[in-house]
Amino acid sequence: MEDKPHGADGEAVHVPIDGVLDLHSFSPRDLKYLIPDYLDECLKKGIFHVRIIHGKGTGNLRRTVHALLERHPDVISYKLGDESSGSWGATLVTLQAAKHPPA
Repeated sequence: MEDKPHGADGEAVHVPIDGVLDLHSFSPRDLKYLIPDYLDECLKKGIFHVRIIHGKGTGNLRRTVHALLERHPDVISYKLGDESSGSWGATLVTLQAAKHPPA
């Protein structure tokens, strides 16, 4: 990802593109760039199933994540995790593979 997101402490954070994005170390103000960019990078690598870990908390972060997913053109569907994938502290995302052959 070109413009690296910043953690809560203001330091740049390296984000491995492996299909799991844990938001705990990021500032909420970076999410509007982080999540779409991360999904785009996953598509480039041929990763079409992504888990976004937002935590359970008050639900504000989850609502922000879901709003961003609603606007992303390559998101086919998303749902809260099950007992083995983070329960309601994570969202499972399915991306559209047809338009994006793996690099």
